Amino acid sequence: MTSSLTDVGKSNSFTYTMTMLKPAHRIAHIKPYFFAELAKRIAALRAKGVDVVRLDIGSPDLPPPGFILETMFDAASKSDTHGYTLGQTMPFRKAVAEYYKKRFGVEVDPKTEVVDLLGSKEGLFILSQVILNPGDSVLVPDPSYSVYAKSAEIAGAKVHLMPLLEENAFLPDFDAIPASVAKEAKLLWLNYPNNPTGAIADMPFFEKAVAFARKYDILLAHDAPYADVGFNGYHAPSLLQVPGAKQVSIEFNSLSKTYNMAGWRVGMAVGHPDAIRFIDTYKSQQDSAIFAPLMAAGEMAMLGDQSWLHERNRIYQERRDAVVDGLHRAGLRVAPPQAALYVWIPLPTKENSMDFCAQMLEESGVSTTPGVVFGKHGEGYFRISLVTDVERLREGTQRLVSWLQKRG
Repeated sequence: MTSSLTDVGKSNSFTYTMTMLKPAHRIAHIKPYFFAELAKRIAALRAKGVDVVRLDIGSPDLPPPGFILETMFDAASKSDTHGYTLGQTMPFRKAVAEYYKKRFGVEVDPKTEVVDLLGSKEGLFILSQVILNPGDSVLVPDPSYSVYAKSAEIAGAKVHLMPLLEENAFLPDFDAIPASVAKEAKLLWLNYPNNPTGAIADMPFFEKAVAFARKYDILLAHDAPYADVGFNGYHAPSLLQVPGAKQVSIEFNSLSKTYNMAGWRVGMAVGHPDAIRFIDTYKSQQDSAIFAPLMAAGEMAMLGDQSWLHERNRIYQERRDAVVDGLHRAGLRVAPPQAALYVWIPLPTKENSMDFCAQMLEESGVSTTPGVVFGKHGEGYFRISLVTDVERLREGTQRLVSWLQKRG
């Protein structure tokens, strides 16, 4: 790296060379986020005139309802809502507590058991930084959202994978975890309704998870952003409904998927008071809290009319059925999910999922997500997201099916 500097008032200049800048050891091995690289490939194809149907990333395409938008507009029009909001988040935290009471029947203290987040992803990452030391061990489901493992790796922790297998309904088998591994673990991640598989968990499973965490003195972290995206009347439970769960657990939630507010970056963590306090302390050094109009809109989203969610979920269900029906007609084996925004599909061939999806994109213009992106036990699958208009989904599914038929 070479630069030229000239002293003020002098004509002489000098040149210096800096040694090549290197990343910190904790991030040197971290690869770029898959969807960031995929976006570059899609942009290149579109520049060539290819009509790409994106069925990969899980970003809701529908807007929040008008009353949420109006709340944000009204708050943003006020002259005193544009400053830092540190120390001004209690109304939002109280709204979170009320949401949990109404939705799940769970009582939480907004002062000690709730923290606001710049999207739940921020909290997922921070938890590893405030709980894990180098050499600690964490139990991570596989396949899963990459931040669970990556945040642990950045903290210097060891990751022990819990396979999510189809024959076990994509639930981890706690009995298969060696006692020696469980005794070393400090943190355990769960995510239901599940990304990427669409699997769900019932209360007996959550009860078993809490008992496991209590037995081995592990903090149980449950990521629940899809709790309000369900089909055929399904309503997901909260882990915190298990009696005594707050003693060993923390649950992350978000307005991204429930209220179509992914880009707003508004989320929360609820549960274990110590974990909440650690996250809050870390955040006080990292950011200056959520923009006030966004918090106001978030409060309205959680406390206002919830009836519109039924129609929103009906739209997602129609999309799910369009994808599943199209794949079934092509002879592909796929189970319709009861919740979340994804269809998890076994590959029809024995090839690598990364190569399969890359070839599909190049030859059919349909972008899906390789299962291996979510972990080694995701190999053999690919994922379709339901965040595209139903007609576009039908077109993408038909293109996919025609491409498979041409391949033979």
